[in-house]
Amino acid sequence: MLFFSCSDSKKPDISDIKLDIKIERFDKDLYAGKGKNIESTDSLLYKKYGAFYEDFIFKMVGNESYTRKEVLQGLYEDKAYTDLNHEVDSVFPNLQQVENELTQTFKYVKYYYPKVQIPRFIGFLSGFSYQTPIGDEYAGIGLDMFLGKDSKFYGALVHSIPLYLSRRFTPEYIVPRVSEYYVRENLFKERDEDRSLLAKMIYNGKVLYFMDQIMPDNLPDSTKIGYTDKQLVWCKDFESEIWAFYLENNLLYETDYAKIQVYLSEGPFTPGLGENNASAPKLGIWTGWQIVRQYMTENPDVTLQQLMADTDSQKILAKSKYKPKLKK
Repeated sequence: MLFFSCSDSKKPDISDIKLDIKIERFDKDLYAGKGKNIESTDSLLYKKYGAFYEDFIFKMVGNESYTRKEVLQGLYEDKAYTDLNHEVDSVFPNLQQVENELTQTFKYVKYYYPKVQIPRFIGFLSGFSYQTPIGDEYAGIGLDMFLGKDSKFYGALVHSIPLYLSRRFTPEYIVPRVSEYYVRENLFKERDEDRSLLAKMIYNGKVLYFMDQIMPDNLPDSTKIGYTDKQLVWCKDFESEIWAFYLENNLLYETDYAKIQVYLSEGPFTPGLGENNASAPKLGIWTGWQIVRQYMTENPDVTLQQLMADTDSQKILAKSKYKPKLKK
């Protein structure tokens, strides 16, 4: 496993942690019911997958105006569903590598938070609607949204799934995205009272810093945050100008989401920054990540658990001594 071949001595020893993650293939179990008795298939799927199956039927591919059996019948009669199954099978004949990577990542989660419950991991396809849903004791992996950026399906969906998103629909993004959504939804939910841009920057920065600690050392920053290499270079080159922009426009303590969401949301670039649309998107999240990293460097006695529990974004900023310098 080259993905995990390089280890940093700063990372804790997790060799004694017992964990062996397996991904259940709901997609295969569902497709195996095609041409068989609908009632039996429905009963088997409900018994095996429970809450996930209910969510899949009524939230992901159907709604509560249809019965489970009606939704199943509609899927089995849809040629596009059959074609998509064949494509997913060809890209993911098995998920052993993903399972190994998830096992390593969640061993680190267990190291820092031993009492945390590791969810069921369930592979499925939803017709490009859900990528990494987190539900009642499960973490879903929408395999049809990790087929590779050149998949014929994504080109046909460009109006609903823009290219700046589908370029990240590749297998190497599975573990970072599943892990990130698990961290956000199960470990560290964003607080309602964190309304300022600074509070949201620090929250997101802490999530990405936590990702630094549980992801392999050779995973690029660009993959963690979802940037192209060029966008990451742009951020580093213009870090001081980005910071100056926040200060000059009094944005750090702004709480009007309509004004600050542009610095937190996905997009091809950040409007108002950079020339010729060359800027990276969600710059507030990237800046928050750099602040938190510097905070942990400046305060080596702070543990990861203490960082994640600290909700004082102003203190973290002040103690980080974050003041990026202009590059010559």
